[in-house]
Amino acid sequence: MTTEAEYKARITSYNWDDLIKLWSEIESGNTPNWDAGKALEYLVLRAFQINNAEVTWPYSVYLDGEEIEQIDGVVYADGLSCIIECKDTAKPVKIEPIAKLRNQLLRRPAATIGSIFSRSGFTEASETLAGFVAPQTILLWGGEEIKYSLENECIRRALIKKYRICVEQGLANYNIKTEVLS
Repeated sequence: MTTEAEYKARITSYNWDDLIKLWSEIESGNTPNWDAGKALEYLVLRAFQINNAEVTWPYSVYLDGEEIEQIDGVVYADGLSCIIECKDTAKPVKIEPIAKLRNQLLRRPAATIGSIFSRSGFTEASETLAGFVAPQTILLWGGEEIKYSLENECIRRALIKKYRICVEQGLANYNIKTEVLS
């Protein structure tokens, strides 16, 4: 079994082209050198890191010696603090990860936001729920947006754009592909 330190050492050697190749493997469900879901977690965090965001790699939170949370990562960029959740599933994500992330955000400072990255997108119900978890903010990222962010090397700018649209229009699932991010 690969350790978190080994995953981190591997992914930090990746550049944008390597991440795009890894994304293709994730899309096809063929990531033989990664445990289930790990490739997407580390890909997202590495993309933010290459894009000059500060990253906290996956970790667990313990209370009285018992694991109470497993966090896929945290990103700090342009004044935002964002808990990352990744779902590498063949089917669209249902509401459970949104509810889980909402509960994690309730334990954090009010300004903390969340982002869920899903290879296969989200159900209509989960997209609706994400818009009504206020005062927590949870931004949704589908597979096409992940790919776009990698190909255009703009994941940090995309996070800021998604956040601003959420502030202005209350949309948790704004599609960043609708405009050119500069």
